[in-house]
Amino acid sequence: MTTLKASQRGLAKVKQTRKEKGWAVYDFRWLEEASLVLGISWEEEGVLASGISESTWKRFLAGKHPINAEAFKAYCQVLGLNWNEIVEGRDRKDWGKAPDVSIFYGRTSELTTLEQWIVRDNCRLVEIFGMGGMGKTALAAKLAQRIQHEFEFIIWRSLLHAPPVEEILAELIQFLCERQETDLPNNLDSQILRLLKYLRSHRCLLILDNAEAILQNGDSLGNHFTSCTGVYQNGYEGYGQLFKCVGETLHKSCLMLTSGEKLQGLAELEGETLPVRSLHLKGLPEAEGRNLFSAKGSFTGSDKEWRAVISHYAGNPLALKLVASAVRNYFGGSISCFLEFLNRDSFIFDDIRALLEQQFRRLSHLEQEVMSWLAINQEPMSFEELQRDLNSHLSSGQLLQILAALQRRSMIEFNADRFTQKPVIREYIITQLRSKVCQEIKEVKIEDLNQYFNLESTHLKRFTHSDLVKT
Repeated sequence: MTTLKASQRGLAKVKQTRKEKGWAVYDFRWLEEASLVLGISWEEEGVLASGISESTWKRFLAGKHPINAEAFKAYCQVLGLNWNEIVEGRDRKDWGKAPDVSIFYGRTSELTTLEQWIVRDNCRLVEIFGMGGMGKTALAAKLAQRIQHEFEFIIWRSLLHAPPVEEILAELIQFLCERQETDLPNNLDSQILRLLKYLRSHRCLLILDNAEAILQNGDSLGNHFTSCTGVYQNGYEGYGQLFKCVGETLHKSCLMLTSGEKLQGLAELEGETLPVRSLHLKGLPEAEGRNLFSAKGSFTGSDKEWRAVISHYAGNPLALKLVASAVRNYFGGSISCFLEFLNRDSFIFDDIRALLEQQFRRLSHLEQEVMSWLAINQEPMSFEELQRDLNSHLSSGQLLQILAALQRRSMIEFNADRFTQKPVIREYIITQLRSKVCQEIKEVKIEDLNQYFNLESTHLKRFTHSDLVKT
């Protein structure tokens, strides 16, 4: 005999609907109407249909034990509810490669905002974007666990290895139809329509992680001027069609995306009161950064020193975890000693360097050039100063687009009419430039050094001899 029981979310709906109907909990009409649904009239036959009884009604309301499936469906029908939306799902959650977030620090305000968007405001598409290492994936996983009772289906998929959109759509459809469909559509439009059918009939949460993997790098057009942040790779434009359809079409589900940069094509659908919204995930504030350190052990430092180290790494959770381990292992947990070391000699942890290299490789040639000038100047620069240092080989419009692209990639900040970088990003760029200078010095003759250092066309003209010998 097939049995069913209500989910926690389903029980809440049952309780709310029962109160709206106005009948007492144990009013006999519940049983009488449910029996009639199953074809047996109490008034005419003097008996209730099989499975309909006071005990099954009590168990249905409690939700602790399953009851006969036909009785379960009949009770739901009397309440005016779709039993598919009430029943506890069997294998209706596929967490894929979602990370373990049993230990999770901070992000309280972000979680609250995202939960409000998805649960209360019924957003159809939510994008979480930001620099690598900010914890986008962990935040999405924590949120999905926190609101899972609001959904009948949850499925998590990673786009890290850039699967074709048709492959992802097939997986989503097969999961939502519970493997009942064997003949899936062949073309993209039909596949998207089939997915939308399930997003309308069920409350589903779809999470696609690492969306930046299906986007173009900044150097896709070589050295030509380009600002292609958020643009899909050739052959992956179908994802843009999918995301746009999910965002602009009426349904009761939600697609959550994480990406290293903001996706193009969604801005027209996005707004504070619209069903498509995006969250730019920034670094942790000082208090949450210190809590993250505490998970690694005991540390000592003044408030000023704590602010300095967390600010230096832009509150990036991944970077702070690496720093915390180093401070504990090599500096006896002393923030002060670590900062002294950092002030004497620029130092970038290998894992942080790898993270920044990955980000920097996504930049176009011209974006890298602008980043280099910002790093060399050290101090925040105005638009006019930056354009002057670039020798005006870019128009104002082109430079503005490049700066906007860098902001979308979370590589620069704009404060008080000036552009700047986080210290760790600047250190990485300066380190790379020094390495390049040293390599180039080895390749020129000694008598050519003066001419080398006087070249007006090179970014390296602002480096002093002392800067160079640090390496």
